[in-house]
Amino acid sequence: MGTNNPLALLTEMATFVRVVETGSFSATARQLGLTPSAVSRQVARLEQALSTRLLERTTRKLRLSESGTEAFKRCQEMVQAARSVMDMSGSFGGEAEGLVRVSVAKAVGRFVLHPHMPEFLRRYPKVDVQLILEDRYLDLIDDQVDLAIRITDQPPPGLAGRPLIPIEHLICATRDYLEQRGWPQHPHDLAEHSCIYLGENANDRRWKFRKGAETVTVTVHGRYIANHTEVRLEGVLQHLGIGSLPYFTARRALEAGQIVQVLPDWDFIASYYGTAWILYSPTRYLSPKLRVFIDYLVECLADEPRLPRP
Repeated sequence: MGTNNPLALLTEMATFVRVVETGSFSATARQLGLTPSAVSRQVARLEQALSTRLLERTTRKLRLSESGTEAFKRCQEMVQAARSVMDMSGSFGGEAEGLVRVSVAKAVGRFVLHPHMPEFLRRYPKVDVQLILEDRYLDLIDDQVDLAIRITDQPPPGLAGRPLIPIEHLICATRDYLEQRGWPQHPHDLAEHSCIYLGENANDRRWKFRKGAETVTVTVHGRYIANHTEVRLEGVLQHLGIGSLPYFTARRALEAGQIVQVLPDWDFIASYYGTAWILYSPTRYLSPKLRVFIDYLVECLADEPRLPRP
């Protein structure tokens, strides 16, 4: 295949960008609904058309060649331009209107976003909002999502974003439970308690704490395990044990005095620790409906209460 018909290679270019962004053929295949061999063949066709090797393949990872780096920059520009065209659809006017589809993890959507949606809908009567509460990753293009809220250190390659709120975690219990079982004075004391934890993998039982330069990891156990923050909160309120919770889930119960923070002078380092970012396709043509939604969330969450420090 020659390079005199670049339109015939658009699919291969887009797949090549996705492979670089995900770092593997298998991850790209899962996102595109293809087999890894089909993804590999698309990249191979692009390499053949360009008469150069774009990726250096090893048994453990992929690495861009020198020519691959240059090709990636240009192919990524093409993909971003396509996303910009989609963003412009129905948004040529200056007024914010239309549907905004937002992908967000269930707990963050329930406790962080949902409370602010009634005011947004009142403020912008021509904008509708669809919250897609899924803990799995949704692709902005393939799943036709406008915005995604993810816990990350910074926007991943190919996406722009703005930080919203740090996701802080703590462990907590009722006073009734602690008066019966004792108040832990050190993380190691948790080994003698019934603990309510996430339970999605083995590491969820290994609770990690930090105070200054000291770091402690404790393997906990308990009779109740749940991978939903609201369920864990209910378990804590029913005196079933010491539960791990994000602060946004526990805050109202803490403020009401229904539960108390355990080991408040230690930072609890949860598996999904970081900042919630609102992510979107990088474009100069961000539609009014997306712009007002992003600005509104940044404004609201700037005043969101933070976990009190002793």
